[in-house]
Amino acid sequence: MEAKRNKKVIIAIIIAAVALIFLGYFVMRFTSKRGQSSGEIFLYGEKHSNKDILEKEFELWASYYQNDGVRDLFVELPYYTAEYMNLWMKSDNDDILDLLYQDWAGTAMYSQEVIDFYKRIKNECPETVFHGTDVGHQYDTTGKRFLEYLESIGQKQSELYRLSQENIKQGQYYYQHSDNAYRENTMVKNFIREFNSLNDVDVMGIYGSAHTNIEAMDYATNSVPCMANQLYKKYGNALHTEDLTSLALNNEASRIDTIKIGEKEYTALYFGKVDISAVLPDYQYREFWILENAYDDFKDNFKTGNVLPYNNYPMEIEMGQIFVIDYMMADGSTVREYHRSDGNTWQGLPVTEEFSIDYD
Repeated sequence: MEAKRNKKVIIAIIIAAVALIFLGYFVMRFTSKRGQSSGEIFLYGEKHSNKDILEKEFELWASYYQNDGVRDLFVELPYYTAEYMNLWMKSDNDDILDLLYQDWAGTAMYSQEVIDFYKRIKNECPETVFHGTDVGHQYDTTGKRFLEYLESIGQKQSELYRLSQENIKQGQYYYQHSDNAYRENTMVKNFIREFNSLNDVDVMGIYGSAHTNIEAMDYATNSVPCMANQLYKKYGNALHTEDLTSLALNNEASRIDTIKIGEKEYTALYFGKVDISAVLPDYQYREFWILENAYDDFKDNFKTGNVLPYNNYPMEIEMGQIFVIDYMMADGSTVREYHRSDGNTWQGLPVTEEFSIDYD
């Protein structure tokens, strides 16, 4: 009898131990998920302010909104700007959006197409909640005004106020140091905070394509993984990305110019300008030309090591072409680069490569 009793005790102890192991496992799983959303992330890379891309982005957002019940839209804007837009979404007028538009003057956001895009979201997807994860652009206008608004309604001690102040400091540091690696890392930090604050829901995000390639480094310095690259390491297959920039490609030149290099004149097909001020604050925009029948003249010129992925161009790229790119700097000066397409790649992306011009 005693032996039977001991055997039962041993079995009970084993069962209890196994139960504790399983309990510990589930507690660990639960606590590891606490504060981290298990939803899906759908990121789309764009060229800013392009009408065709904005049309596609609205189509995608409307589908997620109407068919899948998604309500959270992540955007390449400061935290306080997105919160201002959430106030605008609940208002019966466009006064807030009009003020934001004034603040965006001189940036890629200063476009009627962008305003129309957001107004369409307000009209057709009215429960949209914006999440801004960029550093504090327009901190001395939008940021300052938003803090004043929070103070006026007695919210100076709120989380909104604290995060807005933090976002302003991020913008001040970024513009004081022109530190694009800092910006990329901060965008990741801000994104993770916003996403993990949600309750296991799916989200969509719209960012410049420089931030959405899961294999790429940051565009400006090539020193840290870009935003999507870092997010993929954290969230794995819950992150989905698609590059929409091909929708912005021009099929035809807008004008034909003549560009002289050395003693020779070339027919130059002009494909317009692209605003890059949001990515590179020391720059305003760049303009693009293709030189006709010029490849053989420059195919052996020394390459500088500077590359530009095809998705930065406003037109389709073919092998064996020569490009002239003028950068308009923030100080009003212009820097000219010459590129050629030899069929090479960088970080898995097809690129053109800068070459030097030697007149000696």
